[in-house]
Amino acid sequence: MSLHVRSSKTIVTTGKHSFNFIKVRLTFLSKSFHQSHNYPFVKTNSHNCTNSSIDCSEFHFKNLIFSAIERNYRAFRYNTKPGPNPLQIRFQAVIFEPELFTRVLSSIKEHPRIALRFFHWVEKQPGFTASDNSFVAILEILADNNLMNRAYPIMERVVCGNLNGVVNAIIDGNMNTNIASKLLDFMLFFLAKKVMVEQCLWVFNKMVKSKFLPDVKNCNRILKMLRDMKLVHKRKEVYSRMNENDINPNIITYNTLMDSYCKEGEVEQALCLLEEMQTRGCEPNDVTYNTLISGFVKEGNFDQAKGMISKISVAGLNVSSYSYNPLIRGYCEKGLIVEAFNLAEEMTSFGASPTVYTYNILMYGLCKQGRVVYARQQHSDMLKKNLIPDIVSYNILIYGYSLLGRITEAFLLVSELRRRNLFPTMITYNTLMQGLCGSGNMKKAMELKGEMVNLGFPPDVYTYTILVNGCYKIGDSTMARETYQEMIRNGLQPDHYAYTTRIVGELKLRDLTKASSLQEEMLENSIIYNVCVHGLCKTANIEEANKLIKEMVSRGFVPDHVTYTTMICSHLESGNIQKGKDLFHEMQSKGVNPTVVTYTVLIHAHAVTARVEMANKYFVEMQKKGIVPNVITYNALINGYCKSKSMEQAYGYFSEMEARGLVPNKYSYTILINGNCDLGNWSEALRLYIEMVERGIEPDLCTHGALLKKVGWDSKVNAVHYLENVVLGNEEICEAKSVSYL
Repeated sequence: MSLHVRSSKTIVTTGKHSFNFIKVRLTFLSKSFHQSHNYPFVKTNSHNCTNSSIDCSEFHFKNLIFSAIERNYRAFRYNTKPGPNPLQIRFQAVIFEPELFTRVLSSIKEHPRIALRFFHWVEKQPGFTASDNSFVAILEILADNNLMNRAYPIMERVVCGNLNGVVNAIIDGNMNTNIASKLLDFMLFFLAKKVMVEQCLWVFNKMVKSKFLPDVKNCNRILKMLRDMKLVHKRKEVYSRMNENDINPNIITYNTLMDSYCKEGEVEQALCLLEEMQTRGCEPNDVTYNTLISGFVKEGNFDQAKGMISKISVAGLNVSSYSYNPLIRGYCEKGLIVEAFNLAEEMTSFGASPTVYTYNILMYGLCKQGRVVYARQQHSDMLKKNLIPDIVSYNILIYGYSLLGRITEAFLLVSELRRRNLFPTMITYNTLMQGLCGSGNMKKAMELKGEMVNLGFPPDVYTYTILVNGCYKIGDSTMARETYQEMIRNGLQPDHYAYTTRIVGELKLRDLTKASSLQEEMLENSIIYNVCVHGLCKTANIEEANKLIKEMVSRGFVPDHVTYTTMICSHLESGNIQKGKDLFHEMQSKGVNPTVVTYTVLIHAHAVTARVEMANKYFVEMQKKGIVPNVITYNALINGYCKSKSMEQAYGYFSEMEARGLVPNKYSYTILINGNCDLGNWSEALRLYIEMVERGIEPDLCTHGALLKKVGWDSKVNAVHYLENVVLGNEEICEAKSVSYL
């Protein structure tokens, strides 16, 4: 047997007094016990104890740690009993002396997991106060042993505490350079992940200044964080520091920067980066080109976007749906559905399969044009290709049916999506709500609001705004105001859209005082002024609208194209075409550029008054200025020529519209049907009627009214029934309309 004498100077505090005592412990250990364990018990002798008291203290606590674990492998994991325990008493000095704690950690650095366990135990003890050096000590141990995955909770404490002190201790201490770099890089990674912008940039700049160059991966994380936070200036600073300190960017760096520039509308800067990366020998990949494609589409430059797709193929890279989807979406947003479908076919020919997102884009484009039948066909095609529609797919179809007032089909889709183990979202309910309000069924809309609450979807500001708008639409201002006040009582803050809806509603009901009061409530801006001007113009109160514009100017708000277009439209509708044209010239003289809406209202005003030559002049002028006409513009011209009985020119513009990829809507067909009926061309009118239905465009009351204008009222119902069931052979239409969703 061997006798070990361990002595240490321990501070024991009792009441207001403290005293030192020598603790002598006799431990009898057999030789076999020492040989069967790997923990580093060190025999003490007179030579050891002749060292300073600090050295003896570290030596003593080191051995206490290992002997405690020898006796109980759960030691230092957690306290099993409430109140002080023997370990707390034995390690009081370590708990209350941060510097001693740091030295003890350093003494057991060869055993990192035990050091980490001991660190966590000590920091949970009452009275413990961590020091910067203790954090540095444990982080250094973990870094030296490649255990940085265990450092997250410690880094959390560092970030919430004295981050600056720990960073300075790492940089200014005597730590191995590689270990210091590893710790600082981990800190950057942690801060970027937590999106702690200021702290992250401070550490980055501190590292660069101290010549601890960050890893390019962490630089990329910082750039992504700054991109997502839209901190343009700081992002440029970071990239500049990278170049100044020879931190070579990689493909991810360039792709991140290009994405930033494209999202900011600076595609030319992105192209400069493309040239720079190629000069540095960094070849672009498919992500690079896809990013540029999105940028070009965002600024409306579809031709260059297509050019980028060609470059992907030339470079031998894979063309995917990620390359085509931005372009397809861009065409759909412009109403160019034909072009969008052509691109989808081209994508397939390149071997790139359309995704659920691709189908959703196409379906939404069709639904916006009221072509929900074709949208439903895309939904079926998706299923045939073993693609599973998501909740977005169903929300789009519900939107399409709601837009047409076909609420029955919309509610049936909710049942269908549930059968597919999908769950309605807030968007689903709000879309249904909008459909009900649009059809004037406020009773069912209010019931749906109650159902939403029961299902865990409390109405948001958008829900209430839809309801308020629906109330005004049926002329019930009392219900509108009560619904608005309910929103306030529920703690929801009205947004600009909610305020605007109320102002427009009150103006529609000619309550100018209430509308003016609401305007004063809002934070003043040009949008609200434009809304009020529009509302006054709709009530033919042009004089009041002019006064409001003068007030707008006096308060520093400059009339924009919306303001001018609203006033032009008002004068044109009142028959004062010359005043409208004068305002059109005035806006241009003040540097306000007209839009497609401005030109369309001018074309419409001249076309309906049989001044088609002047309307055509504006049509040519807008295109010379690079303003692309839309379906409404073409409809205005077609209507004008139909009224002038110039059907050949009307059909010419109809064909031109289709050639440009613009899909005719129900108004396009109704105008032509009406024109042919006026001339007695019944067979052509019926052909147009059949064609529009076959293209998924549902006729409405105006269409039937135009087709059957010379049929007696009593016979019209039977005539419509004949058209839908005999001519079109579509009995399902009547069946669907007879189903009640209430």
